Amino acid sequence: MRHAKKFTLLILAVILLTGSFFCFKLFTPLSSIGKWKEVQIPEGATYREGINILKREGVIESELLFLVIGRITMTDRKLRAGYYHLNSSMSPWDIFEALKKGRIVQYAITITGGSKLDDIKIKFKFRGLLDDASWQIVYDKDFLKSLNVDAPSLEGYIYPETYNFSKGMKPEVIFSIMVQKMRDEFDETLIKRAQEMGMSENNVLTLASIIEKEALHDKERPIISSVYHNRLKKPMKLQADPTVLYGVNKISRRITYSDLRRDTPYNTYTIKGLPPGPVATPGIKSIKAALYPAETDYLFFVSKNDGTHHFSKTDEEHINAVALYQMNNSNTNEKDTAKKEQTN
Repeated sequence: MRHAKKFTLLILAVILLTGSFFCFKLFTPLSSIGKWKEVQIPEGATYREGINILKREGVIESELLFLVIGRITMTDRKLRAGYYHLNSSMSPWDIFEALKKGRIVQYAITITGGSKLDDIKIKFKFRGLLDDASWQIVYDKDFLKSLNVDAPSLEGYIYPETYNFSKGMKPEVIFSIMVQKMRDEFDETLIKRAQEMGMSENNVLTLASIIEKEALHDKERPIISSVYHNRLKKPMKLQADPTVLYGVNKISRRITYSDLRRDTPYNTYTIKGLPPGPVATPGIKSIKAALYPAETDYLFFVSKNDGTHHFSKTDEEHINAVALYQMNNSNTNEKDTAKKEQTN
């Protein structure tokens, strides 16, 4: 009995010492001074492979320690891919927690209504999520076809929202998420409405993008929409300034006489109907406005220089409104002089 008791005590002592050592290693950093680094766990990597990567990067010392706690906590069956911001001065437990909870490096990207692809590109490049080469996917015909996008690019198909994207995420995944968000908002009810009006998805988003660029106040969106619908029915040229600016790739809102004469697919002063695709990112309010225009007889509108517009039914009324609200605006005078030479 005495020997059995001693043996039991010995076993308990070994277990206690082993446990103490295990805890000591688990909560003791590899280094008191370490450099932060972003360690990438590639897609499809197993838990063991991920631990091997951490060891090679010098973030952890003992692979066995992580394999044991992974097995004990049953978190060794999967490991989230991405970049982990880690430091050898972190305790192994803190590193394990980061892996278990999938705390990969992510960036918030906010897309605002009225943004163009060029604006969106700047945000992605600034965060290092995409570069010039990977960005070209927004114009790739095969990729557009895979998303059922019938347009020259993804312009207007990216829904304005704040997204969280992980570093290293594939461009195809990034853009698929944003296009899907647009289609989540452009729901079955709106699709049915578009079909009733004889409008394709591209038609709706194109018109909505023009409304988005023209309207500063929500209450005017359906009215502006009615102007364009009325002109399309006539049929009259849309003469939408945002399309002209888009066609000549201008940053400023100033439109010159030569701009109105430029032969581009987006110049609605020279072409009839809608341009081939959206000119900006429309929000849901503009999409709904495109599908539910106000019932008006308006054919024209002009800025009152306070964020609102004056709407007119006749050319004569419109000319008087231009003289009233824009008489001191040389840009508008030049533009409207050119408009008089255009035929509806």
